[in-house]
Amino acid sequence: MAGVSRIEELHQQLLHEVESNCLNNNDGRVQENEDAEATNLKNRMCIESKKLWQIVGPAIFSRIASYSMNVATQAFAGHLGDVELASISIANTVIVGFNFGLLLGMASALETLCGQAYGAKNYHMLGIYLQRSWIVLFIGCVILLPLYFYATPVLKLLGQPDDVAEQSGTVAMWFIPLHFSFAFQCTLQRFLQSQLKTAVLAWVSLVALVVHVLMCWLLVYHFELGIVGTAITLDVSWWILVLGLFGYVVLGGCPETWNGFSMQAFSGLWEFLKLSTASGIMLCVENWYYRILILMTGNLENATITVGALSICMSINGWEMMIPLAFFAATGVRVANELGGGDGKAAKFATIVSVVQSTIIGFFFCGLIMMFHDKIALIFSSSAEVIEAVDRLSYLLAITILLNSVQPVLSGVAVGSGWQSSVAYINLGCYYLIGLPLGAAMGWLFNLGVEGIWGGMILGGTAVQTVILAIKTVKCNWDEEAKRAVAGVQKLSW
Repeated sequence: MAGVSRIEELHQQLLHEVESNCLNNNDGRVQENEDAEATNLKNRMCIESKKLWQIVGPAIFSRIASYSMNVATQAFAGHLGDVELASISIANTVIVGFNFGLLLGMASALETLCGQAYGAKNYHMLGIYLQRSWIVLFIGCVILLPLYFYATPVLKLLGQPDDVAEQSGTVAMWFIPLHFSFAFQCTLQRFLQSQLKTAVLAWVSLVALVVHVLMCWLLVYHFELGIVGTAITLDVSWWILVLGLFGYVVLGGCPETWNGFSMQAFSGLWEFLKLSTASGIMLCVENWYYRILILMTGNLENATITVGALSICMSINGWEMMIPLAFFAATGVRVANELGGGDGKAAKFATIVSVVQSTIIGFFFCGLIMMFHDKIALIFSSSAEVIEAVDRLSYLLAITILLNSVQPVLSGVAVGSGWQSSVAYINLGCYYLIGLPLGAAMGWLFNLGVEGIWGGMILGGTAVQTVILAIKTVKCNWDEEAKRAVAGVQKLSW
């Protein structure tokens, strides 16, 4: 019996050791799986970040260079006087900005079409889409032209001071060549981005910026052409951008996607026009939103100082906005490429990576504005009143920059997915049914002035729109979006 007990004891000990080894092996496998998943996620993030920044890096540089031309123009005008600063700001922000917002939005249709076609390896259609966009946007430029001719009476009707309105009208007439350059520059930029040819955008923008600064100095200080000289420099600089990009495309830079001019560009214009119109409405109502803020402040007391200070804030916001807009472009391209290739999960992952990285950058610049709140106006103006007014508005500028680090990326998802029509309604509702009335109420009803107008427009418009777009993106069925994109590419390949 003692022998039997000993055998049973050894048997139980053996079972215990086997169970322990199994548990240890299972724990090891679980740990190995978790490590493998973490490594896989890290590798995926690195790969996606590399693809994203292949577009974001050059896009940031090219956009900052292009926007810096506007900033340099305002800086030269600002040192001519307060009225000159207000006039160039109104002409550039309201008249040019109104038209640019619509044309830029219409051009974003190319991000959807070219991006998805490139992802589907349907390369020959990219050149056709580009030519269709030239036709549609050039016609749009002609239709919008009267706003330049009648800028002065329109600005007076909107409540701008007579001296500012008249000088802004003169500047607007000199901006007509700039106006027509948008039809080609915006479309060429999106055509190249969709196929990841972004280095040329950075180099051409650098050349245009250098030429612009030199011309500003020559025309304003050497030839003493004043505010008209600053307008001429913008015309020339933007056409340098157009000619540089056009030359790259037609002289062999895009052998797969540019096969020369084709009569096929005149077919399918109606479908293209519908998507362009939806894209235009989606982005232009957002672009116009802060242009209207400038106009609303023009009706406040001490309008020249107020408009000048707010224009400086908008210029700084616009300057920093080039980074989120680069993410907007990159997200649109990445989402469109993956959806066009039929991979919805990759499109979702690209969205997550882009939102996270853009938000981190937004926090950095928000902190930077708060740190240098009393010094950020010095580059634009030497007026003590303007500098003090900008200081008071700096906290609103910081909030706007933070929100704008998220919202454009979500808009990029919409463009890449082809949601322009539904997002256009969201933008209209948030900005014009909620934001503007709330801004007007806080500005005049509660006597909070420009701080109230801007704060109301941030809370009522930008913040609400960002939340709605975030919900729409989170609830998106990416596999269904991929199927729809593939079907859309096949339908439009004619």
